[in-house]
Amino acid sequence: MEVQVLGVSGSPVPDSNTDRAVKLVLNHTGLRTRFVKLSELRLEPCRGCLGCVENNQCTVDDDGRSLAEAFRTASAFVLGAFTPYNSLDARSKMFMERMYCLRHQTGRNSGKFGAYVITTACPPYGSNVPPAFETATSQIRSWMAEEGILEIGGMLVVGNVPCIRCGHGDACMVSGIKLIHGSEATIASVGIQRFEDDPLAEDNAKQLALQVRRAVLGNLDAPAG
Repeated sequence: MEVQVLGVSGSPVPDSNTDRAVKLVLNHTGLRTRFVKLSELRLEPCRGCLGCVENNQCTVDDDGRSLAEAFRTASAFVLGAFTPYNSLDARSKMFMERMYCLRHQTGRNSGKFGAYVITTACPPYGSNVPPAFETATSQIRSWMAEEGILEIGGMLVVGNVPCIRCGHGDACMVSGIKLIHGSEATIASVGIQRFEDDPLAEDNAKQLALQVRRAVLGNLDAPAG
């Protein structure tokens, strides 16, 4: 049986906050799902060659071909992204661009349901921090609009800057910890953010999962729990 909801994570960190958030959403849909971690695939950027125009098949010989087929057959997807340099991460952007091969002439992405999970160390309610969540959200929403994908909604996950595990996060003059939280901030004072420690995270994931479920089933089915 075909997968109903495809979960995709752009995070290269093993078992990351992004991974776990996407998986939680998938698990609570009660539908047939598949999780894909882009860093585990052999995936190149779109070359803009337009070799896919006539047959909707990408000419790049890598895992992008099978990924596009999985995306094409799924009724919905949940894209998990994060915000390095306060914008959408490269792998998530590459995934979005590689799905371009399905668009030509027939618009095969049109009518699909899309949801997103964005992990950022720059929470929207912080002061003097770039609007990373808003920027990444805008990028994903613009892509969905261009492709005719029906937006279900999204959720925020508060994450960490890589400086917490580089070994120099407290002393480095350009530490992201100090950039975001102030010059006196340390790893200990800021803490390491875990998706499961956010009291609202599971509720948000369940709600997003319910929205995905209702979209796929046409609002005719009760919550999966």
